[in-house]
Amino acid sequence: MFDQLPDEQHHHKKRNWKKIWKRIFLTLLIVGLLAGGWVGWKAVSNSAKIFGWGNLFGLFSKTKLDGEDEGRVNILLAGNSADDPGHGGANLTDSIMIMSVNTTNNTAFLLSIPRDLYVNIPGNGYAKINETYQDGESDKFSEAGYASGGMGLLEKTVSQHFGIPLHYYALVNYSALKDAVNAVGGISVNIQSSNPKGLYDPSPDLATRLPLVDLRNGVQTLNGQQALGLARSRGDSYYAYGFPRGDFDRTEHQRQILVALKEKAGSLSTLSNPLKVGELFDSFGNNVKTDLQLNETRRLYDLLKKVPSNAIASAALNDGKDHTLLQGYTTRFGQSALIPKAGVDDFSQIQAYVQELLTK
Repeated sequence: MFDQLPDEQHHHKKRNWKKIWKRIFLTLLIVGLLAGGWVGWKAVSNSAKIFGWGNLFGLFSKTKLDGEDEGRVNILLAGNSADDPGHGGANLTDSIMIMSVNTTNNTAFLLSIPRDLYVNIPGNGYAKINETYQDGESDKFSEAGYASGGMGLLEKTVSQHFGIPLHYYALVNYSALKDAVNAVGGISVNIQSSNPKGLYDPSPDLATRLPLVDLRNGVQTLNGQQALGLARSRGDSYYAYGFPRGDFDRTEHQRQILVALKEKAGSLSTLSNPLKVGELFDSFGNNVKTDLQLNETRRLYDLLKKVPSNAIASAALNDGKDHTLLQGYTTRFGQSALIPKAGVDDFSQIQAYVQELLTK
């Protein structure tokens, strides 16, 4: 009598099969831990580092993200070198981006914010925007509607000046990028420098003592250290070439690296390799802080799976093509900085551009 299911049961089983597969991965995390499985332990322990042990079972609950009902989820991404105690200004967020996911048409964009943008930081006066996180940490920033500390102040500063609601944040140190790229076995990026020789920055990489960047034009496979060098370089050293726009080239390379990493991390060659998966969990668990809860992270992962890499647009305030929204400026302390083309504190053109991006 066990040879065949009744039609009604068979139909019910078929209908729920997709749900079962979605739960298999989540179940493996717990089973792996209980069975002493290495990958399961990596997943659970690193999730606990980011979200806390009390939130682990949130992985099994369903939730909607803030902004999802309106069709947009906006996340502030910031990177610093707090993992490098020998690095001066380690709490300056020299990498700042807005990632916006359109949950209706499965597209996204990454908008880079130059670290030298001169802004009025709430409660702290005028300074380069990369100082904001450091100020918020020192002031112990706390205000309703924003995260606590430095990322909260950075959220408020970006949101007010760019006219965009920010629903979540992620703060990543440089080790996360290097370790993640190594974990997936390297990434491929297409170098398209205006210089026929490619990209070169002779500034010494303190880890290897080699030039920070030495890459020819065309598709190049980068290891973690090379990817980190490309993400950090803006070619302002003597004898450097291939960086005519300085920091704007650097932010474009950062966007390239993130898209390439997303593609490689989701590939079969990575997901089918337990060692790579475990190392990838380590790279994030040790180096990421976020106000996303575990169930929200799961939902974000589900949404990003639907966004193909070629549907992630790269946006910049000065892209050398259609948009020139910034100009050079010298601060009262003699520092070189950037301000809106419309003038200090006039972010009207920038806000219009952001609204244009949000309607696509």
